[in-house]
Amino acid sequence: MKISTRLKFAELISLAIVAVIAAILLSTTLQMKREIAKNEAAGELLQAVTALRYLTLEYALRHDERTRAQWQLRSTSLSKRLAGTEEFIEFNDKEAISDLRSANENIEQLFTLLVNNHHELLREKEKAEILEELESRLLGQITNKTQAMISDALNLSDQSRIGALDAQQRAFNAVILFGGIVVLVVTVTIYITLRSVSRPLEKLREGTAIVGAGNLDFSLRFESQDEIGDLARAFDGMTEKLKLTTVSRDALVNINEELQAEIIERQQIEKKAQAQLARLNLLHQITRSIGERQDLRSIFQVVIRSLEDHLPVDFSCVCLYSQEKNLLTVTSVGLHSESLAQELSMTQNAQVSIDENGLSRCVRGHLVYEADIGKVDFPFPQRLAAGGLSALVMAPLRAESTVFGVLVVAKRQAYSFNSGECEFLRQLSEHVALAANQAQLYTALQQAYDDLRQTQQSIMQQERLRALGQMASGIAHDINNAISPVALYTESLLETEKNLSVKGRNYLEVISRAIDDVAATVARMREFYRQRAPQLTLLPVNVNSLVQQVIDLTRARWSDMPQQRGIVINVHTEFLPDLPDIMGVHGEIREALTNLIFNAVDAMPEGGVLTVRTNVVQDLLESTKEVILKQVCIDVCDTGVGMSDDTKRRCLEPFFTTKGERGTGLGLAMVYGMIERHSAHIEILTEVGIGTTMRLSFLVPTTVGEISHLPVPDTIPTQRRILVVDDDPMVLKSLRDILEIDGHSVISADGGQAGIDSFNDAHGQGDPFAVVITDLGMPYIDGRKLANSIKQKSPATPIIMLTGWGQRLVDDGDSPFHVDYVLSKPPKLSELREALRKIL
Repeated sequence: MKISTRLKFAELISLAIVAVIAAILLSTTLQMKREIAKNEAAGELLQAVTALRYLTLEYALRHDERTRAQWQLRSTSLSKRLAGTEEFIEFNDKEAISDLRSANENIEQLFTLLVNNHHELLREKEKAEILEELESRLLGQITNKTQAMISDALNLSDQSRIGALDAQQRAFNAVILFGGIVVLVVTVTIYITLRSVSRPLEKLREGTAIVGAGNLDFSLRFESQDEIGDLARAFDGMTEKLKLTTVSRDALVNINEELQAEIIERQQIEKKAQAQLARLNLLHQITRSIGERQDLRSIFQVVIRSLEDHLPVDFSCVCLYSQEKNLLTVTSVGLHSESLAQELSMTQNAQVSIDENGLSRCVRGHLVYEADIGKVDFPFPQRLAAGGLSALVMAPLRAESTVFGVLVVAKRQAYSFNSGECEFLRQLSEHVALAANQAQLYTALQQAYDDLRQTQQSIMQQERLRALGQMASGIAHDINNAISPVALYTESLLETEKNLSVKGRNYLEVISRAIDDVAATVARMREFYRQRAPQLTLLPVNVNSLVQQVIDLTRARWSDMPQQRGIVINVHTEFLPDLPDIMGVHGEIREALTNLIFNAVDAMPEGGVLTVRTNVVQDLLESTKEVILKQVCIDVCDTGVGMSDDTKRRCLEPFFTTKGERGTGLGLAMVYGMIERHSAHIEILTEVGIGTTMRLSFLVPTTVGEISHLPVPDTIPTQRRILVVDDDPMVLKSLRDILEIDGHSVISADGGQAGIDSFNDAHGQGDPFAVVITDLGMPYIDGRKLANSIKQKSPATPIIMLTGWGQRLVDDGDSPFHVDYVLSKPPKLSELREALRKIL
């Protein structure tokens, strides 16, 4: 039988005995609980009977109702307890309980007689002796009965206590008996097991020692079928196998030497693999680092620094190759190589010529390794050898089959680069070349993107300006119509009213100049989206006089309006006397200075000083002190808030403003446009919190042209019959008044159809018009249709078109086919007379 089977059998026997013990203990425990319950019930009965006896004696002494009531309650409680005695299940116990119930009933009857006897004694005093004797006998009977009940209760309690002790003794005896049986079984099992195991194990130990000593012929030969027998048979099988596999000691020595050699070889291979892994890791780190950079210099610095720290090397640099010049230019030198680079004259931006050995092969795309450059007679290796370097590796940086650089790495010890390091440098050069090529592509793409974005912004800006110009065209037409009557009446007053005061005439001249400036401004609004005329008509400009006119025109802005808010702006003028004239357009320069003064006033919200200054700046030739350049400068200075660098950089851009909703961003843009058209220069001197100076510089011409005037005709045509057609009643009335002052007979028509009807009526009556003056833009029938209709009726009748788009039509070559003369609004009286003179 196997040892495990024996142990399991002993375990089963022990478990069965333990189960029996547990059953006995459980039965004993239940019996003890019953006996304890009986004991407690007997105690309760004893206590109740004792209480009845005590209450009976107390009633016999006192005869009070309270004692009688307590006796009744106690008797009732005892009766209920005797009725519920489930604990007493044995026959003797049941007989005892029955006796107690009977005795309790007799006691109740006797106590009732005792109570009645007492009551009768109280009623019949003459029978006192007999009744007292009867009371004594009743009391004695009750006492005897209760004493018997107490004895029965005590017997029940003693019997339950004896039963509990018997149950406990039986349990103890059972535990002792069966526990001994378990110990005996376990002891016998252990003894048998040890006897069947220890001797075979000792024999197995001895056999192991014998076999270990080299005696492979030893055999245990156990016949038992247990585990020890299986182990012994396995041991015998092992010895038989050892006989077949064991070799001699010399063979073992040879095998050991071969194993040692193989271990050494594997250690060397592992060392090389670790070095290769370290180089691959370094290559990965360098590749990742240079992949995050987009400029060549930082890429080269990362590569060189990594080589110096981890390879390591004594000298390293990167050179860029110029194929046209056939030269290498040192671009980056390692931090630890700077002192040696200075010694070798290979600092940054140094140039290295291509020799016929290593460098020429390298720039053709080959990796060059010189184990000992002291043995090489070419210039570049000898230069490095002079600095104490011996081993040299040069790896080409090639992108798309084109070498654009060389990675130069050197060590002081000869033959110090192995094949793995050379292969690493070759792979590194490929990665560096790729990253450098990507950086160059990124730079080119970034530049292309910036150019594209700038072009896009320019196109968007041009579109915005074009939209502004289109809106400005319609606005210009309305503005020109509005100021035409003012211009005509002002010019007529200056010409016809000879008795005007000097002050009144000055006022009219200011109005006339303002109208000219408005007309010029409206005309220039289209220059935001259309090219200007190829050549401006430049006239001599007296700068001091012009600046004073601007100051007078803007007085309301820098004097009256600030004073209404309690702010004072002081205006100082510093005019250089005998200032030379410049060539320009009065209206444009006047408008530019007006914008500069307005900006200066806006820059001083708390008040300040506005200074307008004129002077001359000359550039002299140092050798002869000859004046080679003379400029007239106009300075507009304020003591306001100043401009930041960003604001200064963008202030001349159209639509850029720092005034919020109050500004349009066109003031300085128009100033800049005037500067460009006059080939002048603008300079901005500003400091935040100090103020700003805007300086306009105009070239002084060597010769100043004469102001051209329209020739004054000898005779002005008068007494002509003229048809005036316009949809604006104010323009219509002003033209009619002015022409009638010159002696003409004027018929007015307030629209295109009315003009055609008037012309047809006059032509049918034989009283035709000498000339027709018409507006261009009119509802339903415009000036073109009107001119076409009139020319069909009377081709010889001249037509003058007076319109707010006049100069634009001329510049664009878009003059109507049937129109003989085009005048711009607001018209000048002299231009209108000249047109009449030419066509009549």
